[in-house]
Amino acid sequence: MNRTELQELLSALDLIPSRKLGQNFLVDRNVAAWIADRLEIAPGDTVVEVGPGTGALTREILGRTEHLVLVEKDSRLVDFLRAKLGGGSTVEIHHLDACLFDTRSLYPRRPVKLIGNLPYSAGGEIIRNFLGIHSPVEEAVLMLQREVAERIAAPPGGKDYGVLTLRVQVRWEVSLLKHVGPDCFHPRPKVDSTVIRLRPRPADDLPVFDHRLFDATIRRGFAQRRKQLRNGLEIGVDRWREICAALGVAEAVRGEDLSLRQWVDLTNLLDEHPLKDNPQRQDEWFDVVDDANVVIGQQTRGVVHRERLKHRAVHVFLFHRNGDLFLQRRSRLKDVAPGRWDSSAAGHLDVGEAYGDAARRELTEELGIEAPTQWLASLGPEESNGFEFVELHRADLPPGVKPRWPASEVEFGQFFPVETIDQWIARRPQDFAGGFRQCWAAWRSTNPPGVVAETPTG
Repeated sequence: MNRTELQELLSALDLIPSRKLGQNFLVDRNVAAWIADRLEIAPGDTVVEVGPGTGALTREILGRTEHLVLVEKDSRLVDFLRAKLGGGSTVEIHHLDACLFDTRSLYPRRPVKLIGNLPYSAGGEIIRNFLGIHSPVEEAVLMLQREVAERIAAPPGGKDYGVLTLRVQVRWEVSLLKHVGPDCFHPRPKVDSTVIRLRPRPADDLPVFDHRLFDATIRRGFAQRRKQLRNGLEIGVDRWREICAALGVAEAVRGEDLSLRQWVDLTNLLDEHPLKDNPQRQDEWFDVVDDANVVIGQQTRGVVHRERLKHRAVHVFLFHRNGDLFLQRRSRLKDVAPGRWDSSAAGHLDVGEAYGDAARRELTEELGIEAPTQWLASLGPEESNGFEFVELHRADLPPGVKPRWPASEVEFGQFFPVETIDQWIARRPQDFAGGFRQCWAAWRSTNPPGVVAETPTG
């Protein structure tokens, strides 16, 4: 669609581009096709387009994927897109602010790729929603205001380097692909745009760290850019001297002088979680049991797992009052199912420990939550759960409490609607630890879909 055709369409729709919504419609079809090509859409990909507008990019994506999700805020354009694209099963249209889109719904639909000509007024917030640590997106090609794109890709040491840079680069490798001039849009903006591509940073590129503490630290560090970093972080002189020595930087350093790796290292130095440096140890001792779950001896973790000896473990399902279930993504340091999604909290019983005591201990150690637990099910050993006799317990999130986990144990976690988990397990069972799949099946056997589970009391 060229400029004249777009103007005729907007006139027919009685639509004047909104400056508040940042509406600058792409009118160069060659540029649209080039952007779509950069996403390298493969069979089976779910493609999410943010701000499709009149469909300049959408037209280039149609036919390349069987799963296209459009997110448009302007109700007039939503009506136009629905009329034009019809009710086909391959296109799903959401009338919604992209900053508020629930990305949890995309986990069952992976692999997910993101594309869009993002509005100048909300590009940063849309990126934060779709591409943050909890994001299921695996690759993105986006067009943004050039100034914002350069901030995202900025190296340390300059004025462009800041919170947005670090929030994006901590998870993504950023490439500036192409600058696009104002003549490619209607109405013509006063600034250039830039197309960027984001691909996941390799998992072992950075040490494990607390992502929420990292975000809080960079926000404090850049709150007053011209101040020395120590003042922004409000750290005592002696402690700051130790930190700077560990980082290899001058005590007068400012936020923009630290590299991404140094910001991560600073986060770990500031992390006061007692278990932050305590991943599982191969010399931990467990009870070994027979086929009847009777203790017959003790052995170390390493021997138990290597020789497939039967032993005991506990899983805890932590529920929010709205019915959502908290899932954790296991740290890559785990010796079993690293990087997989798992129960809210889970772990082995210590020698001589009772299941209920272990459930409460794991809930405290892994999520920082002290709450009563209730037995839900007992499960037998099988290969998928590591030959464990498992008890599944339930806990409810206390009001006003947020889970906090050690980075050595948990990469991150999130509450999910149980319906989303159903879809996710059905479509991508490989995303989950075997023990969780067994526990989920047991829980679903007494809480089938469509039946509201009662919150236990006492």
